[in-house]
Amino acid sequence: MTKSIFSTVALYAVALAAAAFALQWLEYKFFLKSIPTDIYIILLAMIFVSLGIWVGYRLTVRKTSAAFERNDPALKSLGISSRELEVLEALATGQSNKEIARNLGISPNTIKTHISHLFEKLSVDRRVLAIEKAKSLHLIP
Repeated sequence: MTKSIFSTVALYAVALAAAAFALQWLEYKFFLKSIPTDIYIILLAMIFVSLGIWVGYRLTVRKTSAAFERNDPALKSLGISSRELEVLEALATGQSNKEIARNLGISPNTIKTHISHLFEKLSVDRRVLAIEKAKSLHLIP
């Protein structure tokens, strides 16, 4: 990757040198007398800003989003049941206990039990920590 950066920089250096030579060759002093200097400064600034944006866009590493793959061995080793996994996924969406109970068709007390089991199995004591740990273990997307 560094080789392509150096070749890109070298290409732009040659292009700028050629532009400077062309300005000298065309006797740019004639144009400086007919057009105010402020306009040249503004044009030069616009060129460098647009060039900087373009180079930044080209050199920025883009993340590729891969399809989520659940870590089934971790699920088995932690002993998380399929119903607890459903509750964990619902927790990750920010639902309350009552909303989760309504969506899964079970009582809020059962949800509390599933959440307490998840906290024990994941060795955490808060919802946010449970979600973060589950995401780091690739249990939920």
